[in-house]
Amino acid sequence: MADKKEIIERGEAAFYKTYNRFPVVFDHGEGMYLYDTEGESYLDFGAGIAVMGLGYGDEEFGKAVKDQADKLTHTSNLFYNQPAVEAGELLLKASGMDKVFFTNSGTEAIEGGIKIARRYAYNKKQEKRGCPGDPEIIAMIHSFHGRSIGALSVTGNQAYQEPFQPLIPGIRFAEYNNLDSVKALLTDNTCAVILETVQGEGGIYPADKEFLEGIRKLCDDRDMLMILDEVQCGMGRTGQMFAWQNYGVKPDVMAVAKALGNGVPIGAFLACGKAAAAMVPGDHGSTYGGNPLVCAAAKAVLEIYEKRNLLANVREMGDYLWQKLEELKNRCNKIVCHRGIGLIQGLEFDSEAPVGPVVKKALLEQRLILISAAGNTIRFIPPLVVKKEDIDDMICRLEAVIGN
Repeated sequence: MADKKEIIERGEAAFYKTYNRFPVVFDHGEGMYLYDTEGESYLDFGAGIAVMGLGYGDEEFGKAVKDQADKLTHTSNLFYNQPAVEAGELLLKASGMDKVFFTNSGTEAIEGGIKIARRYAYNKKQEKRGCPGDPEIIAMIHSFHGRSIGALSVTGNQAYQEPFQPLIPGIRFAEYNNLDSVKALLTDNTCAVILETVQGEGGIYPADKEFLEGIRKLCDDRDMLMILDEVQCGMGRTGQMFAWQNYGVKPDVMAVAKALGNGVPIGAFLACGKAAAAMVPGDHGSTYGGNPLVCAAAKAVLEIYEKRNLLANVREMGDYLWQKLEELKNRCNKIVCHRGIGLIQGLEFDSEAPVGPVVKKALLEQRLILISAAGNTIRFIPPLVVKKEDIDDMICRLEAVIGN
């Protein structure tokens, strides 16, 4: 096995420098654990940024991917393939949406949602039903939707946006969970409202029910589209397959990815009702999107979720994680707030106790993988197969780092 230092040096020489990586080289995983090239095990409460819902080394999932790799990996979207049809049917059944388009990532799924909104506005203009000027979209402050130009345009973080201006025009930013701030931005050209059902990168903020219901009503009353980004909070992480199902507020367009492929790169945007027919052949495409390999992975994920009743485990473990993090908050005066739902939770620390060094120390000294979020917050997004003993172990390791 190659030397860790050598691999890191070769990576630094080869990779475009857009990440500050931790000095760890992972080799393989099993269940809730990752193992580095030196044989050390790490308890993972980051799940590859909410990707590894089934954990590592799941045999049933692995067999499905291997079998498809041996059979057929790609044909293009000029043709049909069975895994894509079957994965699409399962995803539509789980969501109650009408149509699906498979992408390669969550960012691409967001791009598709933006295009549906703008095409819908274009159609209305052609039919003289409204949107007299250029289309406008309302997004949220502190949101995160991806790094491409389109997704970045609706991401409410000026630091991310500034080096890449000008972005796409017509984007206005409202305050999350503040319906009046959304109403204040509405114009005759507003064609959509886009938001995360649970803000993840922004600090783990679930939407208020009244806020989602209010946006749904605005969109219905004004013939606009409601777009929900479920890339991180979807695929079972909140205890329902999609976070909006906790609220009973269905979007017109939804973006999903991350845990959909359990590590295989796949995303999707889904649409229903008036949004499902907005685009026509030639409006959108993807060379790799929906190929047989990634769709076999997504199909396996969706089948395993149902077969093992994984959502029940998320609800039970989400309650247990909440209890344990509350107890930790009450013991530690550095923690000022605890937020979240299911297995997407966050602890916000006092500004005098920056979480960056905590995350690094937890990794290097306690072999515990955690991920930070905005607002001096540590987020807890473990594989959905987590058990009580894993949560207890995590609390013990984290407490060893932060003390009282």
